[in-house]
Amino acid sequence: MKALHLAGAVLGLVVPSVAFAHGPTRQATTQSVEINAPAAKVWSVISNFQNTDWCEGVAKTTGTGGNEPNNATRVVTLKSGATITQDLTHYEPKKMSYSYFTDKIDVKVLPVNDYSGTITVKPESGNKSKVVWEAAFYRGYMLNDPPPALNDAASLKAVNVYLRTNLDALKKKIEGTH
Repeated sequence: MKALHLAGAVLGLVVPSVAFAHGPTRQATTQSVEINAPAAKVWSVISNFQNTDWCEGVAKTTGTGGNEPNNATRVVTLKSGATITQDLTHYEPKKMSYSYFTDKIDVKVLPVNDYSGTITVKPESGNKSKVVWEAAFYRGYMLNDPPPALNDAASLKAVNVYLRTNLDALKKKIEGTH
């Protein structure tokens, strides 16, 4: 019986410490844009996983594996010289959607870890379309007490700016507006 009480006392000390432990929590955000063009036209611009020339700040994209999920990889080189390495995880052309995982990115470029994204083109009425870009990630600093530039709020803000900037660039490219 003493062993049972001792085990209960030890468990009572351990469980609260686990309950109070904290660290990064997965963040998620979604941005969208309406484009004055049919969904098929928009999809034709973004459907090639190996081509991100529609994104703002991209100097070039190289890759292998085409649009084959779990086989395709791309390296996006930004105009700053920084690179982002991504793997295609899902590709559904009939649904005009694909998902990817970012394997390697410098937190100075985008303050995140374990970033994944999904881009989907949806037909809208009147020959318009809507592009929805979803992202899920952890903050740039994975331990407790992150510096301000790598905390949850900073990471969420940076991802929202990244998505918004690239969706706006896509809209300008397709609609031909400057």
